[in-house]
Amino acid sequence: MKIGYVRVSTEEQNEARQVEALEKLGVEKIYIEKKSGKNLDRPVLQEMLDFIREGDTVYVHDLSRISRSLTDLLNLVELLHKKRVHLVSEKESVNTETPTGRLFLSIVGAINEFERTNLLERQREGIEIAKREGKYKGRKPRQLDNVAELYAMWQSGEKSKVQIARDYRISRPSLDRLFKEHEKAGAPQAKKEDGSE
Repeated sequence: MKIGYVRVSTEEQNEARQVEALEKLGVEKIYIEKKSGKNLDRPVLQEMLDFIREGDTVYVHDLSRISRSLTDLLNLVELLHKKRVHLVSEKESVNTETPTGRLFLSIVGAINEFERTNLLERQREGIEIAKREGKYKGRKPRQLDNVAELYAMWQSGEKSKVQIARDYRISRPSLDRLFKEHEKAGAPQAKKEDGSE
């Protein structure tokens, strides 16, 4: 089945041009969304993704209609691929059913990965420079407001460190650090680790 996806960013914008272009391609069902394309959290898009089935083809007037983000576009194409659904963009002449279309998306994906690697490298270099200049403080250590209460629960055997760390979404090293700081502040000394965690 040929399915169209049309998106404009606001209620005031007119989707007629996109609809007309897709109808000329023989699209049988069109989903129209009036929402920003900054991410994939769009109700009509999700409705379409739930509707499509293996063998269907999704048509868009241009790729920016279905996603403004290159990363989101690649994730979307991967999702469509898993469903065995193709994507066709009229403006860019991209069709993921053809080898050329798949090559185009592979190149786009490689460029995206290259940019991401460069960004991470620049971040690392910036951190190194900041460290050398004494300006880098690192990430602020995680804190909990009820350390005394949690410490007492652990001491009494009511909860293990593993349970506490999971419940409060904190790493074990961070929890150990907080408990040690609590002990230094005058709490009773910790019980010996005996595998009860």
